[in-house]
Amino acid sequence: MSRFCPVELKHASRLLNHGPTVLITSYDDSIDRRNIMAAAWSMPVEFEPPRIAIVVDKSAWSRELIERSGKFGIVIPAVDAANWTYAVGSVSGRDEDKFNCYGIPVVHGPVLGLPVVEEKCLAWMECKLLPATAAQEKYDTLFGEVVAAAADEQAFIAGRWQFNGDRRNTLHHLGAGTFVTSGRMIKAAE
Repeated sequence: MSRFCPVELKHASRLLNHGPTVLITSYDDSIDRRNIMAAAWSMPVEFEPPRIAIVVDKSAWSRELIERSGKFGIVIPAVDAANWTYAVGSVSGRDEDKFNCYGIPVVHGPVLGLPVVEEKCLAWMECKLLPATAAQEKYDTLFGEVVAAAADEQAFIAGRWQFNGDRRNTLHHLGAGTFVTSGRMIKAAE
């Protein structure tokens, strides 16, 4: 039984607004191929409808799958997924299925059927690729509209992250396989 519960789409941008390293998933049913890659650059760009931006190099296998299928997933790994995150960000999926290679269990998203990951992860989103923009053509930025989102019910409560210093913290990439985790929560005085 999944410990993930649906996230109201009006809160979907909050899953990314603290800058975690993410896993980007893709699937092209026309060739029955899927992929997963790590990315350090993602961000919310609109609240309603929820839209996000990701950076995926034009030469990447994931980019080909995303542009061909018109969809992508974003998975937010927890501390326990650091090895997966580093591994899938270090090799191409062009020649092998990285989900199988690294034993990453898949759940299928409810709207687009994208491969998403709940084990060792904190949240996921399914996104429809938005039409190409000048930024997409000139740079490596892709924009997507979130159509489904879910998060670990103990880590994302009432539309907000609830980091508590245990394994339910996000990863933030520093380079060369080194990560830091989200810090302790501090509440501002009202």
